[in-house]
Amino acid sequence: MRYILLTLISSLFIYGCNSSNARSDSAKTIKKNNFPTVDTATSNKYAWLPNYDINNSIINRIPVPEGFKRETLTAGSFGDWLRHLPLKPGNPDVHLYNGKLKNYQEGHFAVLDIDVGSTDLQQCADAVMRMRAEYLYSIKDYDNLHFNFTSGHTIGFKKWTEGYRTKIHGNTVSYTKTVANDDSYKTFKNYFKMIFNYAGTSSLSKELKSVSDLKEIEIGDVFIVGGFPGHAVLVVDVCKNEKTGETLFLIQQSYMPAQEIHILTNFNAAEFSPWYSINFSDDLKTPEWTFSKNQLMRFEK
Repeated sequence: MRYILLTLISSLFIYGCNSSNARSDSAKTIKKNNFPTVDTATSNKYAWLPNYDINNSIINRIPVPEGFKRETLTAGSFGDWLRHLPLKPGNPDVHLYNGKLKNYQEGHFAVLDIDVGSTDLQQCADAVMRMRAEYLYSIKDYDNLHFNFTSGHTIGFKKWTEGYRTKIHGNTVSYTKTVANDDSYKTFKNYFKMIFNYAGTSSLSKELKSVSDLKEIEIGDVFIVGGFPGHAVLVVDVCKNEKTGETLFLIQQSYMPAQEIHILTNFNAAEFSPWYSINFSDDLKTPEWTFSKNQLMRFEK
């Protein structure tokens, strides 16, 4: 039996990431990267991947354009963790949760080496929340690992580690201790699957704070349209031209149906692609969605 709350939230996954501006006429422009290694070691942990290969990470696979330099980050920070995310070798196509190929394959530059699950859950906002949750789990910061349902209820992972599980009756959410204490990765995955069911762009946009100046963009920021429909993409790297002051950024997304998370190509500036410049006019045009300047947001520190 599906609860009323789930019925309401399900509408988000039916319409939440739908868009009519996909570029079906664009040729795939991905080329293999054969660049020297930038970073040879990291202390970051990626729990879903037993054999992490730093040579296939964003920092080593996606170089900055000439004249630009990646900003210096604190080792182990969220930005550093995102910059070292693993990519699948080569230039594979994007697959859906059911193993089928995504119809539109022109919009991605690279595919993250992370599971998408076997159900139609890990869509746009879910991919953003997954990255934030995976990072906090990797550093065992369970106090800050929490998200809101669309109903407004805050659901934290720490209570899950203590054996509590949510009980949902209509629009009421309560906790009941049903299992022993456990902070295993299996428990964590069950937690965020539950979050995927009851949260989305609408709830996530209310948790984030606005970034008023694009010049202040940081790794980990989110371009997000909260609602029905809605969409969200995550900034996973930033670099800057020390002479001109121009800042570029990389963005990743999942979409609808649930699909592998991927780095987006920039069709608007081939000389920078897949990097995007903060110096866009009114709208940030990505392959499958257009955002406005005032839709850049940030997780609370």
